[in-house]
Amino acid sequence: MPKLEYLKLDELKQRGVTLGNSIKKSELIRAGIMALAAMSDANFRKAMNVVPVIKTGRPAKDRS
Repeated sequence: MPKLEYLKLDELKQRGVTLGNSIKKSELIRAGIMALAAMSDANFRKAMNVVPVIKTGRPAKDRS
């Protein structure tokens, strides 16, 4: 998962704290899955279209 998305998870965790709800990363991910599952097909497609495709696997090691 890209570093920026980990930062977004931290932002969402802080948002939960601000709203009086301590949230774990796994709970955020599960809530996201539930939210996606509840979407209409059109909204699901829109949500998936804004997620950038990333190359799978581990990044190459720096050999310097």
